[in-house]
Amino acid sequence: MSEQALSTAFVGCTGLVGLEYLIYASFPPISPFRPCTRTLSTLSPSPGIFLSALGTTRRIAGSFEAQRAIDYDLNLSLAKAAKESGVNVYVLISSAMVSSSSSIPYSKIKGDLENEVKKLDFPFTVILKPGLFLGTREDSRPPEAIARGIASVLGKLSNGWLTDYFAQDAGVVAKAAVNAGMQCLEGKREERLWIVSQSGIVKPGKTEWKAGP
Repeated sequence: MSEQALSTAFVGCTGLVGLEYLIYASFPPISPFRPCTRTLSTLSPSPGIFLSALGTTRRIAGSFEAQRAIDYDLNLSLAKAAKESGVNVYVLISSAMVSSSSSIPYSKIKGDLENEVKKLDFPFTVILKPGLFLGTREDSRPPEAIARGIASVLGKLSNGWLTDYFAQDAGVVAKAAVNAGMQCLEGKREERLWIVSQSGIVKPGKTEWKAGP
């Protein structure tokens, strides 16, 4: 496989999933690893995979408008740049149960982005829709932190069986993103649009994972 096909670029490396992706994407089969810049056209050769784990919260951004400027506007501009640069596989870390018709701002932002990304018509588009993220987050709200703690305990007691369908470890989501992207590049997927649901993340991120630590 060519250097272009085996390279990847991504945004969102400081988040919970992004930090895990840094670990797993730097191991074969994805090599070399390229952190992304906004000007994708400067990368030569262009990456085979572009992954976005970019996102923020209203609390950190300061308002829903500022959050949308990052979660939607910036994400979409980067996706368009990736398409123009010749990226073959676009992988988006979205969220479960989001919709462009939702009255909830967060859900609408994510739903709007999913719809627009689909319209870009990449050779392959992968949208992962995880549920509750397991792991330590500095920006967690109290109810979310409590739910994450309960899910973490249930997961440990059941070896993941009780949580796989509604909560995913950030490392599992990152592995699923790497695995899904590589499956598309290697011609193992026929459909050009692959929506990976909460429970669907388990297969590429856990049971099929063979690379990395």
